Amino acid sequence: MDSNSSPPSTISIVSTFTSPFEDSPRANNSQSSTRKPLSLWPGMYHSPVTNALWETRSQIFEKLLDPPLDAPPQRELLNKTPSQSRTSVLYNFSSDYILREQYRDPWNEVRIGKLLEDLDALAGTISVKHCADIDSTTRPLYLITASVDKMMLKKPISVDVDLKIVGAVIWVGHSSIEIQLDVTQPPNGSVDSEESIALVANFIFVARDYKTGKAAPVNRLLPETDREKLLFGAAEGRNKLMKRKRTEGKKGIIENGEVNRLEALLAEGRIFCDMPALADRDSILLRDTRLENSLICQPQQRNIHGRIFGGFLMQVAFELAYSTAYVFAGVMPSFIEVDHVDFLRPVDVGDFLRFKSCVLYTECEHTDQPLINIEVVAHVTRPELKSSEVSNRFYFTFTVRPEAKAKINGFRIRKVVPATEEEARRILERMEADSMHSNF
Repeated sequence: MDSNSSPPSTISIVSTFTSPFEDSPRANNSQSSTRKPLSLWPGMYHSPVTNALWETRSQIFEKLLDPPLDAPPQRELLNKTPSQSRTSVLYNFSSDYILREQYRDPWNEVRIGKLLEDLDALAGTISVKHCADIDSTTRPLYLITASVDKMMLKKPISVDVDLKIVGAVIWVGHSSIEIQLDVTQPPNGSVDSEESIALVANFIFVARDYKTGKAAPVNRLLPETDREKLLFGAAEGRNKLMKRKRTEGKKGIIENGEVNRLEALLAEGRIFCDMPALADRDSILLRDTRLENSLICQPQQRNIHGRIFGGFLMQVAFELAYSTAYVFAGVMPSFIEVDHVDFLRPVDVGDFLRFKSCVLYTECEHTDQPLINIEVVAHVTRPELKSSEVSNRFYFTFTVRPEAKAKINGFRIRKVVPATEEEARRILERMEADSMHSNF
């Protein structure tokens, strides 16, 4: 791809809905007859960001819609810099009131679920830009979201002030790519600074050969600036840590002397199961915190590969997690962070998807900000085959809004205890993962 076809450095985001107060019907598209068949287009479940990214990168995505499977794979890997994949999007909230309405939550802040969807869309576009081959005769790579690293909300994101997301590839392995996205919103009347950063997100994508489905090598990354080299080194360390954790497996909990913690958790749960009248009223069984949501995956929610868009799954999971925290705490929750997201297998159009959530554990040491840790697991269920497979795992952390907590005298968050050994292990594994991540 030559420099003349490069997209603008900043993509301005506009509303995708027409105003009900304006007469602005959609114009007929004179080029529609030359477009790809409708079945090859991505679904119409699009946020304004997804729509803008599609239009901007159509010259690359057009090839992905109908990949030439008989074409040879990329013959020679390219050397690319982070600046070549860097892309930013700008939400003109201050001037586009329809766009504001699409993103506004009840507290006049940005809906986090929609933001997660947009982050996934932007990360996907950046990964495609990095992997793009200048040779138009080769077949493209199939890029899949593998996981999302911890992302913490550093400050509330207003829907009245312009918002910007900037992202680039920061690390590349043999067939995996890490993209970092910075969400910034400067305080009113100030210029961009460290205080502007509202959230930082890291996405891992893996590349597969379109024809064979096997892991495929990706273009190399050559960091240039000191900051790019620092980000590359940090990502390399995270990658090695994840590989070591996968090698060690789940036996580490027992081997590391965690038997006593496991037994202590189970002992509390047994009181609830065997002697409920004597159980601690400030605790609750994990199974009593569960919520569930089910849906049939529709064509409107598919991505350019015909699979269900990962950002849509993240949005559904977040909103179920939010509801779970709300019902558990009894007051309006406040989002703090996405602890981790695993995309274990793709989800197809027509799949029966079940999202199951629970409160895994709580942290009440700091009474000013009690923490509620939520797990959401997505299952692809096939009733005709009597099978159910885990497709995604999501972990979120919430607290409660101070103004909501202030209205209730003696407000407390209950402790969650397991009823089974499997639940106890899940709690300890998540605690250990959070501890390792925060200490890295």
